[in-house]
Amino acid sequence: MELLKGTIRDYAWGSLTAIPELLGSDPTGEPQAEYWLGAHHLAPATIDGVGLDKVLHDHPEWVGDRTHRAFGDSYPVLMKILAAEHPLSLQAHPNREQAQEGFAQESKAKIPIDAPQRIYRDDWPKPELLVALTDFDGLCGFREPKQTVDLFTRLGVSESFGTVIGPLSKRRGSAALAEVFLDILSQDQPTYVNDVLHLAPRFAEEDTDLGLFARTALELNRYFPHDPSILAALLLNRIHLTPGQGLYLPTRTLHSYLGGVGIEVMACSDNVLRGGLTSKHINVDELIKVVDFVPCEISPVETQDDGGFVRYVTPTPEFAVWRGDLSSAPLAVPHADSCRIALVVDGEAQLRHDDNSIELNAGEAVLIPFGEDVTASGSATIFISAPGV
Repeated sequence: MELLKGTIRDYAWGSLTAIPELLGSDPTGEPQAEYWLGAHHLAPATIDGVGLDKVLHDHPEWVGDRTHRAFGDSYPVLMKILAAEHPLSLQAHPNREQAQEGFAQESKAKIPIDAPQRIYRDDWPKPELLVALTDFDGLCGFREPKQTVDLFTRLGVSESFGTVIGPLSKRRGSAALAEVFLDILSQDQPTYVNDVLHLAPRFAEEDTDLGLFARTALELNRYFPHDPSILAALLLNRIHLTPGQGLYLPTRTLHSYLGGVGIEVMACSDNVLRGGLTSKHINVDELIKVVDFVPCEISPVETQDDGGFVRYVTPTPEFAVWRGDLSSAPLAVPHADSCRIALVVDGEAQLRHDDNSIELNAGEAVLIPFGEDVTASGSATIFISAPGV
């Protein structure tokens, strides 16, 4: 076992206090949005000051043959603490084929990795799982079009608004959603979003689906005033997670996190295609190619018991995630046939391997190499991530 120190990412939507409180550090006065625990080349975690990407390159035996066979020299898991003080941009992430093609094209065009217009910063897909540590709200996947039309109609939008949402009534499924979404992104005047914002306060206090719809519009307007892409966000399902619940986001799923603190585990990628609620670059043509416009229903991830740990059931081969609510009785840390990252989020935990033990407080993490049989005990909540193969 090796102590692992993460890397802070200070995006503007981050919280001033949530990550410092969890890590036991002093706030800097700047927003801290994410704390990365992984081997991604843009911000690798460190062991004794050395980047995890280099450490695992120098110690391939720590990763294990099965992971090497599946993913080559790249460690596939990126684990984060995420603290959203206000909504993120609408965004989607590519699947593996799209990421490889896009990365190759942008590299061939010699677009610098850190250029604002660069989309593909690596050639990896980016499915992800978010497990709430606090109450957490998000938008995820397109709502059934008829339900969306019904919500706008009950809100009382003007007859002219039909030019925006009309295809949702006249055409079926993904083609209609793609047409409406593209139309919204092409708008440069807030005429239609102002129509919605004018009507929303009438219903915002209702404990109904229409009330939630209205509150979502008003909440987004606080941070992105009169932005036409608020209408795009209103095409999506809204989900609320209580602490311990998880949300799985397949690649190509349009989404936005609205607020809360959670553990986010994903394939080791930083590929983001933005689709609104942002001042950053939006490549509409590429976005339309990547986003899945098939309507879907969203619910928290199923879980199952795994030797006293709770496993979040996800289909991706890049990662697997467990939560352990520890007591004095030792529990075997799952997936000893993989290289794992363990992060304590509250309390105190003791991890033991043979005669070696490490005491971890909230915010501290370790890398557990392949083949080490480790037990965990104490009074703590601990998250384990590992390759999903």
